[in-house]
Amino acid sequence: MAAPIIRLENVAYTYAANSPRPTPALQGVTLTVEAGEYLAIIGHNGSGKSTLARLLNGLLRPTTGRVLVNGWDTRDPARTLELRRTVGLVFQDPDSQIVATVVEEDVAFGPENLGVPEGELAERVSWALGLLDLLPYRHRPPHLLSAGQRQRLAVAGVMAMRPQVLVLDEATAMLDPAGRRELLAALRRLCDQGVTVILITHFMEEAAEADRVIVLEDGRIALEGTPRQVFAQAERLQQLGLDLPPAAALAQAIHEKYPPFPTDRISTAEVVE
Repeated sequence: MAAPIIRLENVAYTYAANSPRPTPALQGVTLTVEAGEYLAIIGHNGSGKSTLARLLNGLLRPTTGRVLVNGWDTRDPARTLELRRTVGLVFQDPDSQIVATVVEEDVAFGPENLGVPEGELAERVSWALGLLDLLPYRHRPPHLLSAGQRQRLAVAGVMAMRPQVLVLDEATAMLDPAGRRELLAALRRLCDQGVTVILITHFMEEAAEADRVIVLEDGRIALEGTPRQVFAQAERLQQLGLDLPPAAALAQAIHEKYPPFPTDRISTAEVVE
């Protein structure tokens, strides 16, 4: 069996650790992520989600414990470039990651800075744009794209560097429902092609589409399992300040009125069926 692509071993992270007022963000997190997995991480604000995202590609290094990516310790400065090539990170605001005035030039920026040869660079740009359904817009200025298209452009720019892992930190937060659906469909296509996707989100219906869900609370893992296992624990989620996905909440409400109706439905399609 192949080794996990990411392993966290008893990881803690504290902001301003050596100051008079240290702020713990993660405490004793042990976690493995398998290659090709679609993992969702949820939790209310301040639970440690964004800190975890930044630990995965070395933007932050653990205060204690180890983060291993492909077996490399993220604290090893000699591995920083390989680490950034392996784990791509997409943030909430796409405009903060768009650097060029033409779509295809923006996608080319990352791999060009990695020294990718010109012939391969053109192939990577076309591949990434096609993957994110952006080929018709390759010569367009990014500011003329919709919010959903700009977020997919940010993902395309990361994917052109051919990472094995894509981490999205609340990347759907600023999108309308149509933009979110477009981005989630693109993420599923990436996962189907073998990319490991780690989606940090506060939308429960997005987490319901993942292979596995992790719930963070005060910097610790509070719940972990398949979406069905996690969302079956409605009372515990409520204690953690989280809601059920809308379809799961509807199933619960119907069950209260009509007890034979099953409560383990987590998607709209399952409720309809």
